[in-house]
Amino acid sequence: MPPGRALVLGSTSRYRRELLERLRIPFEVASPDVDETPRPGETPRDLAMRLALDKARAVARLHPQAVVIGSDQVADLDGEALGKPGTHDRAVAQLHRMRGRTVVFQTAVAVVCMASGFEQVDLAPVKVRFCSAEDGLGDAEIEAYLRAEKPYDCAGSAKSEGLGIALLAAIDNDDPTALVGLPLIRTCRMIRAAGVKAL
Repeated sequence: MPPGRALVLGSTSRYRRELLERLRIPFEVASPDVDETPRPGETPRDLAMRLALDKARAVARLHPQAVVIGSDQVADLDGEALGKPGTHDRAVAQLHRMRGRTVVFQTAVAVVCMASGFEQVDLAPVKVRFCSAEDGLGDAEIEAYLRAEKPYDCAGSAKSEGLGIALLAAIDNDDPTALVGLPLIRTCRMIRAAGVKAL
């Protein structure tokens, strides 16, 4: 891999940008032009992996010499994909449905370099158990959380890096930044394989 290969994050998510900044590697940000509509019968896991790869490929076509990172996250409630709520009412409905249940946040990351032919995609599933009403997560608490945090741009309406941690009873995963939106352990492994030094 030639020295000085640029690193590009194929996402406009501020959460992913802030996570990637932790690595202290210079990078650019580009918006992927990808249709995120689920395909008929597509599982949340497959949807997350397809979109991560589609985003990386779309940006890599515009930056063929660069190493491009694409990522996507889908909240998976018993096989049903829960997207970003977008509105307060949808967020209320999502949190009511997830209360007392386990949701798998399917977080996928892909790394693509067109010039070298490098392409990898991986999944970092995060099992999240939400508090129940008996644990103290009543309707008033959900309303108070949403008014304070306004997490309408987050899959599943919960921001664990903020006040949303109070909604949760347990988190089970092997890549601690995956729930926020970019699994950095897997990202480091993949960009190293693509020829980018992580340190």
